[in-house]
This record gives sequence, C-alpha cells and structure tokens, in this order.
Amino acid sequence: MINPPKAYENIPFLNSAPCRPVRLQLEYLHPEVTMQEQGVKSTIVLFGSARIPSPEKIGECKNAKLAELVPFYEEARKLSHIISTTCQTNHDCEYVTMTGGGGGIMEAGNRGADEASCKSISLNILLPHEQEANPYVTPELNFEFRYFNMRKMHFMLRAKAVCIFPGGFGTFDELFEALTLIQTGKIATMPVILFGSEHWKRVVDWDYLAECGLISPKDLDIFTFCDTAEEAWDAITAFYE
Repeated sequence: MINPPKAYENIPFLNSAPCRPVRLQLEYLHPEVTMQEQGVKSTIVLFGSARIPSPEKIGECKNAKLAELVPFYEEARKLSHIISTTCQTNHDCEYVTMTGGGGGIMEAGNRGADEASCKSISLNILLPHEQEANPYVTPELNFEFRYFNMRKMHFMLRAKAVCIFPGGFGTFDELFEALTLIQTGKIATMPVILFGSEHWKRVVDWDYLAECGLISPKDLDIFTFCDTAEEAWDAITAFYE
C-alpha cells in the first residue's frame, strides 16, 4: 500500500488556488524569521532600474541616454558601501542594504555592501522573464517572491530610509507606494531620497501637482533630492539626529 503524500509535502496542492493564503503566509514568515536569525534590525532600501549598466558593461549599452545614467550605478554602490561600513556590527546589523536583487541599480547596492564585506538583502520577484539574483547578495538573505504585495511589505517593514534612483514602471510603483504610505500615516515618516534632482524634476512635475491642489504643499517635504552618496547619507543621518 502506497502512503499518501503529507499535505506539506504535496507540491501540486501547495501551488493550487485554495492554498494561496498559505503561500502568502509563508512569504511573510520565511524572510521575517530568516532576517531575525541573521540579526537584521533595520534596512536602507535602494530602488532603481535593472537596466542601468555597470561601468564595466557600458560598452554593451546600445541606448546612449541609458548609458548617461551609469554614474547612478556608482553612486548606489558608494552609498551602500558607506552605509554598510558605518552601521553593521557583528551579529546585530543596522541599516542593512536591501534591494530587489536584480541587475543595474539593485546590483550596485548589493555590490557596495559585498565590497565592504557586509551583509545585504535581496527581495527578488518571480517574473515571466525570470530575473536572476545578482552575485553580490548575501546568500542567506536572498529571497524570491511570488506575490508583489508581500514583497512590498518586506521592503517597508524594517526600512529607515528609501533611496530612489532612476527607473521605469517598477521603480515608480515602489516610489509612490512609499510616498503614499507616509502621506497617509500608515508607516512612520522616514527619509525618501530621490537620486538625481534634474532627472526627477523632469520626469515628474511635483510643483504642478501641488499647484493644482492634487497634493498638499507640505507633501513636497516628504522627499528630498540628492545627487551624491555623501549628500544622501548626510540627509539620512541628519533626519535621525
């Protein structure tokens, strides 16, 4: 007689529609428990495009405008290095760099921490065109999500600052999610730093939104423009002083 599979070992069952609540709970618990075990107390989140190449790959970039954004890769890398070397001590880790785990700006963030011999976190997402985790992520802190909502929640759970570099739809989604949560009081106020003042003032007319009354003028104080890693770190430390 063949023993039936145990429910928790039955992969087709776990992947079925009725088990969606179970999968959501697991996507909350697994990263949460692991980060506790790894001593992650707080994070600095870096958002930005996976398409911005590293300096080593600029020759492969066929879009001249995209190639002009390569300096942002270096600033993300530098910021993560500054944060990591300043804040991580032994088992208790404050201000751990957290990214979406892919290439581009995400890779730069994980790379800066890795070059400082410090931990960093990847919250990857399962996509039709699979996004592979970059090689600089701390293996024990490399997570892959099926659901965007659980991934977004983990981005904010321990965040002490959010740094937004140039990016596309995904980056805009993450930016406005953070702004909305702070504006509505759903999460504590924290530094939201837009990297590249000229870039962000061009892609979004923030003042026009306030002039039209679509946002309050005081909502413009939720975020700060910065152009260098040093400026961003100064803004973060000044906020918490």
